Amino acid sequence: MSKSKEKIRQSTDGKRKSQLVFAGVFIVAAVIVFFVFDLITGGKFLDFRNNMMNIRMIIASIVYPTFIAWGICFLFACGYNDMSWGSVVVLASFGTGVFGNAYGFFAAVLTGVLIGTLLVFLNFCIFAYTKIPSWIASISLAMIYEAIGLFLRVSSSTGSLVEAPLRTELRVLGHLPWSVIVMFAGLLIVYFLYERTTLGFNIRAVGGNAVVARSLGVNVGKTLLLVGLTCGLLVGVAAFLQQSYNGYTTVKSGLASIQLILQPLAIALLADILHKKINVIIAVPICAFLMFATFNILTLLHLPSGTLQEALLALFLIAFAVIGQRGVKGVVK
Repeated sequence: MSKSKEKIRQSTDGKRKSQLVFAGVFIVAAVIVFFVFDLITGGKFLDFRNNMMNIRMIIASIVYPTFIAWGICFLFACGYNDMSWGSVVVLASFGTGVFGNAYGFFAAVLTGVLIGTLLVFLNFCIFAYTKIPSWIASISLAMIYEAIGLFLRVSSSTGSLVEAPLRTELRVLGHLPWSVIVMFAGLLIVYFLYERTTLGFNIRAVGGNAVVARSLGVNVGKTLLLVGLTCGLLVGVAAFLQQSYNGYTTVKSGLASIQLILQPLAIALLADILHKKINVIIAVPICAFLMFATFNILTLLHLPSGTLQEALLALFLIAFAVIGQRGVKGVVK
């Protein structure tokens, strides 16, 4: 028995050492690449002359996509898709601006989190209790949420129904250093939920095979509802942080809201590729920084942000998805 425990301990220690070595090599390689691109951009990327203002801007911009990407990791783990999160972010951000301006900071936080949680939880209720494929149901829900946003929007043609922009003094958590503190706190909480709780185990069991998970005593319906609650909280927090960072809400229509989750989706796919070497939850903020740094470099090299960069993002999504599905047999959900 002691020999068996010793083998398990050695295997665990070996895995940790391998992950640490990979992380070290990965970071060193990224630093070298960044210095090369700093030379190419004439010192604009690392921006040492302005106290690395460009790097700080990148760090500040990855916070709210990181929370959405963490939620997508939970989706991947349980084998579901939800394409409505962009429209949920729009509505939650809209509510954050309205109630935050009227009642203050805590109302802004509570409203964003509450709207995000309720809508995503509603989505998972539909996923759990109907036989509609999640991607079909979520696209339909995205259209409904977009229609609600269009009904509530403020413009010269609709009149001042409500005020969407969040006041400057209420946006403190959207900027450094507070945004990074929130992200680090989120990392600890999400890592604990994903790796150290029964919920995290049940989610992966359901994603592996729901029938087998049910036979092992996992309550699949309850697990899906808890996933919806967890993802809703993450999306709600992301919506508040998005509003705090950008300051305003842009209403979407014609499923344009799906574009809001493309970058978080690419981040989650890249993190999923690296999960054998780096824990997927920890990999998400690292991948977010690399992703946003890449597009920042492309902007500094004068690659158009509205056309070629979006095409490149789509290519990244395809490439990451193909790599991530290597060795998977049968139908990919």
